[in-house]
Amino acid sequence: MLRFRVCPIIAAMVAWFVPSVCAQAQGDWPSKTVRIIVPLAPGGGGDVFARLLGEELQKRFGQTFVVENRPGGALNIGMRACAESPPDGHTLCLTSSEPIVANQFMYRSMPFNPETDFENITLLFFNPIALVTNKGLNVKTISELVALSKAKPGTLSYATFAFPAMHFMDQLKKKSGADWVYVPYRSGNEVVNAIVSGATPIGFLGLSNMLGQLRAGTITAIALNSNARSPLFPDLPMLSEAGAEDFPPAWFGLFAPRNTPKPVITKLHAEIVRITGDPAWRQKNMIDRAIQPAVNTPEQFSEFIVRERRIAERIFKESGQQPQ
Repeated sequence: MLRFRVCPIIAAMVAWFVPSVCAQAQGDWPSKTVRIIVPLAPGGGGDVFARLLGEELQKRFGQTFVVENRPGGALNIGMRACAESPPDGHTLCLTSSEPIVANQFMYRSMPFNPETDFENITLLFFNPIALVTNKGLNVKTISELVALSKAKPGTLSYATFAFPAMHFMDQLKKKSGADWVYVPYRSGNEVVNAIVSGATPIGFLGLSNMLGQLRAGTITAIALNSNARSPLFPDLPMLSEAGAEDFPPAWFGLFAPRNTPKPVITKLHAEIVRITGDPAWRQKNMIDRAIQPAVNTPEQFSEFIVRERRIAERIFKESGQQPQ
């Protein structure tokens, strides 16, 4: 009989104690260093933004926020590390769209499930992508670039990273009769260096990666993929205005491992809204860096991702490629 009297008492104590401890832990978040995993090499636009955001979060929460680069595997390596981390709020992941909406159609197997292994915190920004060339090519329009590639068959190469961007360049090549080949690189920073040196003279890359080179004239911008004209380059035509098809805007978002406590996500999201809503911070760290602020709610972000997956699936099917 004693057993039946004690067990309800113990059960009641556990029922009270566990939520109480969890609530206290979540209320004290962050209680230690927070990792922001970026599945890209250092130096690119997403990596730089992660560091700027981490610095501001560190000031506001009084805990260290450190960026951990985990490049490779089409961004899958870093996102796997994020998915397998403890869901205690002390691991976040800041990534571009590929491992969340596109890679599942490109690969037969994935080291994580992009639909169930993460908590969607917020869309952060759209990253306008420009078709650019080394200044030595001396071209200023898509038609001039196509004509040059035909005049020098097999000699021009381009760089980008992300399957949708590669698909865009391949489609442009097929429809225009252009002659260029793809060269892979690990990061936006590497692509910029290759364009400037002339090793790979054509790029389809985020403006935020190459602002200095564009202003210095070592890289020539031809057309922009964006959902709005860039205030930094108001004369740069949109792809549709330059004679090419539109290309879906690239984006970056913030995630956490599945089952990260909702109070932690709510607290973090509220602070990010305040940071990105500050006019001075927003201007200096987003608009002046050629990225378009796009912070939304976790619910809106989840709905956005569903729509993006449909687009990615359609693009992959249209490409005719088979999963690797």
